[in-house]
Amino acid sequence: MLLDGNSSFSVEVSEFLLNCFVRSPRLQFWLSMPLSFLFLLAMGANSILLITIRLEASLHEPLYYLLGLLSLLDMVLCLTVIPKVLLIFWFDLRPISFYACFLQMYIMNSFLAMESCTFMVMAYDRYIAICHPLRYPSIINDQFVVKAAIFILARNVLFTVPIPILSARLYYCGRNVIENCICANISVSGLSCDDITINRLYQFAGGWTLLGSDLILIFLSYIFILRAVLRLKAEGAVAKALSTCSSHFILILFFNTILLVFVLTHVAKKKVSPDVPVLLNVLHHVIPAALNPIVYGVRTQEIKQGIQRLLKKGW
Repeated sequence: MLLDGNSSFSVEVSEFLLNCFVRSPRLQFWLSMPLSFLFLLAMGANSILLITIRLEASLHEPLYYLLGLLSLLDMVLCLTVIPKVLLIFWFDLRPISFYACFLQMYIMNSFLAMESCTFMVMAYDRYIAICHPLRYPSIINDQFVVKAAIFILARNVLFTVPIPILSARLYYCGRNVIENCICANISVSGLSCDDITINRLYQFAGGWTLLGSDLILIFLSYIFILRAVLRLKAEGAVAKALSTCSSHFILILFFNTILLVFVLTHVAKKKVSPDVPVLLNVLHHVIPAALNPIVYGVRTQEIKQGIQRLLKKGW
């Protein structure tokens, strides 16, 4: 049942309305164009990267398998968020069913955490490659990739399950207008008539435990990498070592910068327009996904050559 946000009736909610930039209809139109372009770019570039890794035997190595996993996660996140946002912009299809909303919430939280964890594993891969090059083939192999994938899946699936469960168990007695383009946990649970302290605490603790621990381990990996690189004395060795890490480091900056800006604007929400954190939340699901394969494709010679060979073959 759909109810206006100002309704005083106590009726259990069966659907939600996503209030996505309704105060700025012109903004919806202008945002839809770059958002559509970024979505198509993300889906196309990641698809090409996955096909290249699958068909090119020279790319059947652990680092590229991890990059393929990152592309899959990016595509799922894009497909979970962006098509619904575009449907709202173009056709004003704001309703989303009760269960679809919590499914979207779960996918966003779990796959975002998986992406962060994949960056951490890739940082470990670069650490071994630079700091222990002779041991790299024995440590970073296909078996390592399988174990890493299982760890990424298990850790983040299990830790994020309580987020939609805690929100879904709340009693939604009237208000059903979500002031967001997506079913973010706090935006949805804030509509309930129950106390949401546990929801807030778990979102905060879970988020900082998963993403925070990944970021700390990535930071430590790069400290050790930088220390090892600065000890290299061979001519050109420093530049070569840094170039192997630069693509990965750029992707981490994309991923964490947008997330950091989103968190800061959310904290200072009284000083900024309420539309700003909503926009940043949407962009965080598409900008890294669009840029990740491009950065690796442009800066990694093996991937660039693999794409060129496939284009010559005509697939």
